[in-house]
Amino acid sequence: MFLIDIKSRTPIYAQVVDNFKRLINKGVLRPDDKVPSVRDMAQTLTINPNTVQKAYRELEAQGYFYTVLGQGNFIAVPDTSHEIEAFFLRLKDIAQDLIDRGIPKERIIDFIRVGWNK
Repeated sequence: MFLIDIKSRTPIYAQVVDNFKRLINKGVLRPDDKVPSVRDMAQTLTINPNTVQKAYRELEAQGYFYTVLGQGNFIAVPDTSHEIEAFFLRLKDIAQDLIDRGIPKERIIDFIRVGWNK
């Protein structure tokens, strides 16, 4: 379920955030699902509870979690439209870099349309 790489340069709390976001975006975790307590998640991942707490605060700040006092954290319905727009801007920049290097637009479009399994 969660992939934590202790050798990664990415901080552990950010890996926890990324894992939750991935599971939410794939529909594995759905709106209003209860999230494990900080203590339970820390024990499951064998990491410091403060690290989990930091990740949970970040996820709440980004709109992925909401808290019900006395009941815990739950999955929210995040507004990811700004993130999607950012992905398209990155894609546009990458496509422009490829065009600047002489790659025909048709090849880029075919790559996107057919997939990157070639």
